[in-house]
Amino acid sequence: MSTLICFALKEEAAPFQKIAAGKSGVSTLIVGIGRQNAEKSVRAFLNSCRSRGDETQIKNQSETPHVVSYEPDLVLTCGFAGGLNPDLKLGEVVFELGTRNSELGTQLLAAGAKPAKIFCADRIATTVAEKKKLRAETNADAVEMESAAIHAVCAEYNIPCATVRVISDTAHEDLPLDFNALAKSDKSIDFVKLFVAIAKSPKKIPQLMQLQKKTQFAAAQLAGVLKKII
Repeated sequence: MSTLICFALKEEAAPFQKIAAGKSGVSTLIVGIGRQNAEKSVRAFLNSCRSRGDETQIKNQSETPHVVSYEPDLVLTCGFAGGLNPDLKLGEVVFELGTRNSELGTQLLAAGAKPAKIFCADRIATTVAEKKKLRAETNADAVEMESAAIHAVCAEYNIPCATVRVISDTAHEDLPLDFNALAKSDKSIDFVKLFVAIAKSPKKIPQLMQLQKKTQFAAAQLAGVLKKII
């Protein structure tokens, strides 16, 4: 079975890419932050797969007819998630399945992941207050920004899709900066704004360094679970 594993950021993907390097049937795709980027990237990838399949079938017209498909059999939308459920700890891996993934669910449970309700938001939840509000409104356990778009594209292509995420910041903690205010129109970080924000609040530097350590730990935990199911 071929699997496409999508990440918003290269930092989320890095530990897994080391594990999956050269592994047959596994592809990784960095889709960017947010629904719009995710939808565009996954759609382009799947269209490319279909084009390759069509070209191969044309070349083989003189041979015995057969169907060649380069589309993945499964798509996983992976990466960081903010905790909304106060019981979820840093580095815990959570998942939410589509409608055709009962076997995958069994594998994820065996790998140590937990089933959860995951909300796809349009902005980063940066404060405890914002997380509490989202929890009350959605009853979700975790929040991220890409999965709804990826699931929608996969539904169009009739490809099973599941969300597998790792808690990179818990419900009990604020992020050191409002990363929404530091983002460009494409949702990527504007490093000029970031440097200005740090210059104005140098006391944030230790918190940012600690956040980097937490996200590195979270990415490694996610890679460990993914390794067990591919």
